[in-house]
Amino acid sequence: MASLYEKLRNIKLVRKLVYVLIGSISYPRLVILNKLRISGTEYLKDLPSRNVLFISNHQTYFMDVIAFLHIFCAVKWRKKNKLGIPYYLLNPFTRVYFVSAEETMKKTFMSRLMALAGAITVKRTWVEEDKTVRRGLNLTDYKKITKALQNNWVITFPQGTTTPFAAGRKGTALVAKQNKCTVIPVVIGGFNKAFHKKSLALLKTGTTLTVKFKPPMQIDYDTENLDNILDRMMEEIEQSDRFKNNKVAD
Repeated sequence: MASLYEKLRNIKLVRKLVYVLIGSISYPRLVILNKLRISGTEYLKDLPSRNVLFISNHQTYFMDVIAFLHIFCAVKWRKKNKLGIPYYLLNPFTRVYFVSAEETMKKTFMSRLMALAGAITVKRTWVEEDKTVRRGLNLTDYKKITKALQNNWVITFPQGTTTPFAAGRKGTALVAKQNKCTVIPVVIGGFNKAFHKKSLALLKTGTTLTVKFKPPMQIDYDTENLDNILDRMMEEIEQSDRFKNNKVAD
């Protein structure tokens, strides 16, 4: 049975009001107090309205996703690689969901508000003998994501953590392969320097925030296995060993 949050989240007016509230709070932090640099929005222009999976590296719990929501709304109002004046919040594009850990979305008022903006909550960890144990995507979580993809775009973070260069999770490749998604890689930067990891609080102003959208991945879902798809995803979001080694060398 759907929870109250899930029912409210699926009401279009509720989603729009949440977008307006979160968008109004976050816009100055992204554009005025920091410098948001966007590239690649031309790849979003002609995307289908459903079954699109955005994959990205992950730096904060909320501001990464909020930046994406701003950009998607701006693009639907025919902005290119910029937000401009946020009049797009008057009629925001809300057919977007994002994957987030269930335990994260229950902790604060902001996390509960973000849940109403379109969170697909998944159980990513359990505690065993006082240790956090990572596990794969379970069937219930998979069904939630698949259902959201039927009529929407979905944002997911294959690493499932804000730790840079952490290993990707095969569940992301499974979702893409089973649903034959259009997969759009995104690379972000600067968010972990500008914002608190668990809130919208500023750590620093004047930071350059980058969001780079890449062309849709060309994936042969009939022949490529999950390991290969995941490896290619990690390469596209610049979290593979090659990028890690290059950073160490620098």
